[in-house]
Amino acid sequence: MAGDSSTTRRDFLRQAAALGGGFLAGSGGPARAQAPAVIRREGQRPGAPFGVQAGDVSSTRGVVWSRADRPARMVVEWDTTDAFRKPRRVRGPRALEETDYTARVDLRDLPPGERIFYRVQFQDLGEPGVVGEPVIGSFRTAAVEGRDLLFAWSGDVCGQGWGIDPDRGGMRAWETMRRLEPQFFLHSGDCIYADGPIAAEVKLDDGTLWKNLVTAEKSKVAETLAELRGNYTYNLQDEHLRRFNAEVPVIAQWDDHETLNNWYPGELLDGDPRYTEKRVDVLAARARRAFLEYLPLRLNRDDAERIYRSYRYGPSLELFLLDARSYRGRNTANRQPEPGPDTAFFGSAQVRWLKERLRASRATWKVIACDMPLGLVVGDGPGMYEAVANGDGSALGRELEIAGLLRSIRDRNIRNVVWLTADVHYSAAHYYDPDKARFQEFLPFWEFVAGPLHAGTFGPGTLDDTFGPQEKFRGIPAGMKGNRPPSDGFQFFGTVRIDGQTEVMTVSLVNAAGETLYRVDLDPALGAAR
Repeated sequence: MAGDSSTTRRDFLRQAAALGGGFLAGSGGPARAQAPAVIRREGQRPGAPFGVQAGDVSSTRGVVWSRADRPARMVVEWDTTDAFRKPRRVRGPRALEETDYTARVDLRDLPPGERIFYRVQFQDLGEPGVVGEPVIGSFRTAAVEGRDLLFAWSGDVCGQGWGIDPDRGGMRAWETMRRLEPQFFLHSGDCIYADGPIAAEVKLDDGTLWKNLVTAEKSKVAETLAELRGNYTYNLQDEHLRRFNAEVPVIAQWDDHETLNNWYPGELLDGDPRYTEKRVDVLAARARRAFLEYLPLRLNRDDAERIYRSYRYGPSLELFLLDARSYRGRNTANRQPEPGPDTAFFGSAQVRWLKERLRASRATWKVIACDMPLGLVVGDGPGMYEAVANGDGSALGRELEIAGLLRSIRDRNIRNVVWLTADVHYSAAHYYDPDKARFQEFLPFWEFVAGPLHAGTFGPGTLDDTFGPQEKFRGIPAGMKGNRPPSDGFQFFGTVRIDGQTEVMTVSLVNAAGETLYRVDLDPALGAAR
């Protein structure tokens, strides 16, 4: 169709990046940057310094997000060509202080399988005739018939002290992913590191300096709502991320660092002098609000704070996004022989929801987006565990909940289930084989791990034999020193390509330079088995 050729689209998106990405322009890469002050001057146009994002796109809907630099009304226009000859106009909500001047519009009645071009303007509340420059972006809606599909996933952004270093090109992995033109990006959590202050300089092993942009909100652990919001605006200072957001819609979930490392409900921080607010439940409530404000999620009508949800993307794919943080029990030795309050990982309500949604799904591939791997041992201090795995042996502790879920998938003969995850700061491919497992009541399945996207690299981890995971690929060498900087090259994302005709799923693990390190084809006729 007109306006949708690759050349026109690239020109359009370069224009979008220029209009939406002026925050750092002309700054010369200063060591310190501040989020734009919220101002209002007579006759001055309201701006959108952090660009635009789209998210939670389906065949007929898509959420468009932006943030104003003062109180203003969001207005969105969309069309199916970049010329905007017949734009549909949607008068959006007011962007006010209570949402940190963020706003979103849920576009409806979009044509399936088409690229949607949109532009966002903010209208001054005191002077309605004063309207800001348009900031533009685009996304493709899901097709209702079989078409090729490509999406990417990863997690872990600006962690372990590695922030935006303009002299090293900023967060370059976002640009690498953008050039692949995925139809959406699955953000697998750790969208920010609220507990990870950013210092101005970090000395590297070779004696050179990593020079971060720094802000007041990133100079300490985030406790207040303003500090948590400042973690999101920090990331949005990166030009690659803003350009990516203007072109690729995101489907986001959260993990722990949106609040605090390894947190669980009811936790108290009496032993952590960095925090004046010791109640993790208070921190988590503020963190959830900031997450929902700054990511383009479609808020649930029945429970606006619920993060777990599912999306159908054409006939080949249904995506199930889980929340492994909000309903878990406390971190323990994780070896309870019977289910109880401390063996919860997803929680009973979420597990029931997942079982029923999987059973009802008619998609060829059911992709479960879980922010933490199932079979990798993740500790939380001596003898304590943060994730599901607790070491070799029969199913105990949180493994009981996973065992019940896997058994249900087997008993209902739900085929073509694949797990995508991040969290552990390296890339890997795991094949779960009941013939090699202690608990064997499940169908074989694959789990793919990606990340970090821009954070420290760690690992590799230890696999627990409870569910029989076999390591088919690992993206880092054994015995690697921990917290390696992004400049070492061990930053990863994954891609999933589904052929529109054969529905073969090709999963690839890719580094930040765009090199494919591992690839495997999964045939739906084999039920995701090898």
